[in-house]
Amino acid sequence: MNEATQISAGAAKPEIATSPDRQEFLTFTLGKEEYGVEILKVQEIRSYEQVTTIANAPEFIKGVVNLRGIIVPIVDMRIKFNLGKAEYDQFTVVIILNVAGRVVGMVVDGVSDVIALGPEQVRPAPDFSSSFDIKYITGLGTVDERMLILVDIEKLMGSADMALMEQTTLQ
Repeated sequence: MNEATQISAGAAKPEIATSPDRQEFLTFTLGKEEYGVEILKVQEIRSYEQVTTIANAPEFIKGVVNLRGIIVPIVDMRIKFNLGKAEYDQFTVVIILNVAGRVVGMVVDGVSDVIALGPEQVRPAPDFSSSFDIKYITGLGTVDERMLILVDIEKLMGSADMALMEQTTLQ
């Protein structure tokens, strides 16, 4: 996947497009878990390229890339989710997102597909009390035997993280 893969809402299957109560998610993997992010936030998917590291940036910010003249901070989701470091391979990709009016890239182990979920397929995330922060999880989606952790990317890349990324790209 050397070239960027454009994601377009218009590429949806006709039966999905006619169901207004269904929401589409781009699914990606981190380790053995599968996650979903709202497709409307996705700008494109790119193969992982070496980034320019920024001194004193938080560990989860891998660095920045120049994407057609825009400096884009790249976040390693394994580090952000405290999953440990992974070796980058040919399946490692960067999902370019539009978050709160800012372009951000997130490194994931791989991208699976785009799925549409109806309200009956989404359940609230279980309450783990204070042992685990679930404020960025919108719910758990189920499709056949698959379970997806649905991520609210706006909450995940909260205002503090966005400020750090903004500060990092201005250095």
